[in-house]
Amino acid sequence: MTQKAIFNWSSGKDSALALYKTLQEEKFEITSLLTTINKEFQRISMHGVSVSLLEKQAESLGFPLIKLELPKSPSMEEYQELMNSTMSKIKSHGVTHSIFGDIFLEDLRKYREEQLQSIGMNAVFPLWKKNTTTLIHEFLDLGFKTTVTCVNETYLDKSFAGRIIDKDFIKDLPKNVDPCGENGEFHTFTFDGPIFKNPIDFEIGEVVKKTYPKPKSDESDEDGEYIFWFCDLISKY
Repeated sequence: MTQKAIFNWSSGKDSALALYKTLQEEKFEITSLLTTINKEFQRISMHGVSVSLLEKQAESLGFPLIKLELPKSPSMEEYQELMNSTMSKIKSHGVTHSIFGDIFLEDLRKYREEQLQSIGMNAVFPLWKKNTTTLIHEFLDLGFKTTVTCVNETYLDKSFAGRIIDKDFIKDLPKNVDPCGENGEFHTFTFDGPIFKNPIDFEIGEVVKKTYPKPKSDESDEDGEYIFWFCDLISKY
């Protein structure tokens, strides 16, 4: 007997591969996709992908989409309150599990598990502790296609933003960069693959620089800012 689950969809490659593996195992009935949105800009948090492209993904994947809108710079308390309220509503429909595409980040996994346990739900991580080099090659061999939406300048320069991930991309990555970007080096938008009914049409727009303040405890950079390069993906209608 399958159990009902919600899938935490980021729009990127790890989410796509985790969803693929979940569907292959047939242990869970995916009731919907859940994505956090920056309310002001109507874009996926961190990935920078527009809501219009997100909606096209959900339509092609064949799942209902739940958009959790967050304020521009929510406090941890605000985030937890909004997330708990949303997840409690989801649970009321018989959903018992929440599925994530995380691979390595222990603190993040612990946080997710604790928050879900507090409302009586369970977290599932289909890609947990898998070798990321193996995962990215499996992703490509399955026929998935994904483009880089943003890069952290600490690890990668502007030229990587907007590139399609392929074997050449992997070869070009510096040795200190995880091939799946699991340490936040880059984020992606997956636009085709075996779980999509049809590819998502889009155009590559301009690449823009954005800065974010570092936590006060992080003194690794004198200017106290993270620099990201975002590639605007423009939906075709």
